[in-house]
Parts: sequence; C-alpha cells; structure tokens
Amino acid sequence: MEKILGVVTARGGSKSIPGKNIKSLGGKPLISYIIDSAKNSGIFDRIIISTDDEKIAEVAKKYGAEVLFMRPPELAEDTTPHLPVIEHAVKWMAEKENYNPEYTSILSPTSPMVRPEHFREAFEILKNKKADSIIGVVQIPPHYNPIRSFSYDDEGFLKLFVTGEPVRKRIPRRQDLPVFYTLNSAIYIFRTDLLFDPTEPSFYGNKVAAYVMDEKHSINIDEPNDWEEAEKIIKEAN
Repeated sequence: MEKILGVVTARGGSKSIPGKNIKSLGGKPLISYIIDSAKNSGIFDRIIISTDDEKIAEVAKKYGAEVLFMRPPELAEDTTPHLPVIEHAVKWMAEKENYNPEYTSILSPTSPMVRPEHFREAFEILKNKKADSIIGVVQIPPHYNPIRSFSYDDEGFLKLFVTGEPVRKRIPRRQDLPVFYTLNSAIYIFRTDLLFDPTEPSFYGNKVAAYVMDEKHSINIDEPNDWEEAEKIIKEAN
C-alpha cells in the first residue's frame, strides 16, 4: 500500500480576505472543508499542516490535521512559492518522523468544494496511467478560449494570439472551438521524489495526468466575490 502524505498549506496574513483560512464559510472554518474531504477520501495515511499561524494550527488540529511544526518565517512571505514549503514539510517528516511517502499531495484550504471522491478518482488515474503527477483542471469557458484571444503589434493592429494570423481567420462558432483547460488548484498529487530532482525539482515531472473537474467543484477562493460564490453553492447544497 502506497504511503500518501497530505500537506495542508495555510499561511496567515491574507490581505484580500482577512483571516481567510479560518473564517466561517457555511458555518465551518474554511480550512475544515479540505481536511474533512482528505480524511474521508481514505487515500491519505497522514495529513499535516504547514502554517506560520498558531490560530490556524489550532483549528486545523481540531479538524484532524497533525500539527508537527510551525512554518519558518522565511517560508511564509507573500511571495513564497509552494515548492520550498512542500520540500520543507517532506524533509521534516523524513528527518524527524522517519516517514518517507511515495506520494505527496498539496491540500489547499482555498478549494473547499473538493470532495472525497475527487481525491480517490484522481489517485486511481495517477496509478493506472503510471503518471508522475496528476493535477485538477477545469475547462476554459468559450468566451475566454485562447483561440479567440488577440494581441496587437507596435502599430496597434490586432492579430490572433495563438496563431498570429489575421483577425478574419478567427473561429466564429463556439461549437467549433477546440477545448482548452486551466489549472484549478484543487488537486495536486505527485511522486514525492520529484520534489528533490537534482536538475529540475517540481510537482509535475514529465507525465502529468489530468483530472477534469466542473466549475462548481473548481472554485478557488482568492477574492471576496469567490467567497460569495462558495457561500451560495454551499447554501444551495444544504
């Protein structure tokens, strides 16, 4: 049985929505949703939190995440990327707990609509395809399809962004557009050794499988309007 480590990443100090990670959403702290779904998926043998905030750590522990360390200040800045944060967590587990999981997953509190079955299905695809990683994606709406996007030159004349062709070559019918996807930040599961690749450490590797999700379950809370949308979805579900 493969070991899978789930790392809840929850930095304090959100500016767009103060106290976001532990703010009440539908009667529960935001961070509780991702912890509950991860626990109920049954695929994780350990779920820990990486945070610099004592209050966030307390709430996460209440809902079942292990609080083993506090994230160093240098890894809790506005501009800190996820990679060194996850590397730190995995190294800590290896050195202090002698725990070396085959797979690691980023559990984002800002993706409260992720369900337990999403984790189970994604991991099954990852294994069946023998992929390096699997990430959640959502279809780009036709209105924002890259094929319909433009750029313009130094003289201010438009051309198609993807192909560089004249505007008259654009595909007018929505039904004829190719389908494109974008990351939704909801699902990240990857081989742990990718984090420490000597040439190019990452969450991805070369064989990246897609886990396609609908818009409702792909919501990523970044701005106040995202919060309002999530509140609406939860209210309708209840």
